[in-house]
Amino acid sequence: MHFEAGNSGWAELGKFWTLPNMLSLARLVIVIPVSWLIVVDGSLLWILGLVLLALTTDYFDGRVARWSHSVSDWGKVLDPFADKIGGGMVIAALTYREALPLWFFVAIISRDLAIVCGGALIKWKTGEFLMSLNSGKVAISAVSITVLAALLKADPPIMRFCLIVATALLTYSLLRYLIRFILMVRASGGAAFDESPDQGC
Repeated sequence: MHFEAGNSGWAELGKFWTLPNMLSLARLVIVIPVSWLIVVDGSLLWILGLVLLALTTDYFDGRVARWSHSVSDWGKVLDPFADKIGGGMVIAALTYREALPLWFFVAIISRDLAIVCGGALIKWKTGEFLMSLNSGKVAISAVSITVLAALLKADPPIMRFCLIVATALLTYSLLRYLIRFILMVRASGGAAFDESPDQGC
C-alpha cells in the first residue's frame, strides 16, 4: 500500500449542502437543548425524545448518502464530528449533574482527541480520510447505554457495570486506532511524517 505525501492539504470535499450532511448538522443542533435540559434537570420525556431524534439522524445520514449516491468527504468529516461533539456535550452535562464521574468524561474526551489528531495527521500527510472502526462503533454504543443508564438514574451496581464495560471497550478501540495509525505510517515508509518533527494536531 502506498500513500502520496504530496496530497497533504484539505482536498475538494465534495458538496456540502446535501441531505445527509444536513442530518449530521441537525444532530449538532438537537444536542444543545438536550444538554440544557440535563443541566436544569428538565423533563426526562423531552430529553429521551430529543435523544431518540438525534439517534435517528445518526442512523439515516450514512444510509441516505448511499441511497442517494451523495457520499462525500464532507460527510466523512461531519458524521463523526457531530457524534463526538454531541456525545461530549451530553456527557459533560451529566458530569455537571454528577450523574457520571469526572474521570469518565476525561477518558472519553482524551480518547476522542487522540483519534481526531491521528486522523487529521493522516489526512494532512496522505490526503486520505479514515473511516470509523467497528470496535469504535461498539465502544460508542456502550457509552450510549451508559448515558441512558445515567439519564434513567440506574442503581449504583448497574452504573458501575456500564462504566466498566464502556471504559474497557473505549480502551480497546483506542488501541485498535493506534495500531491502524502505526500500520499506515509504516506503509508509507514513514517518509511523509518526517517533514516536521514538531507538528501538532
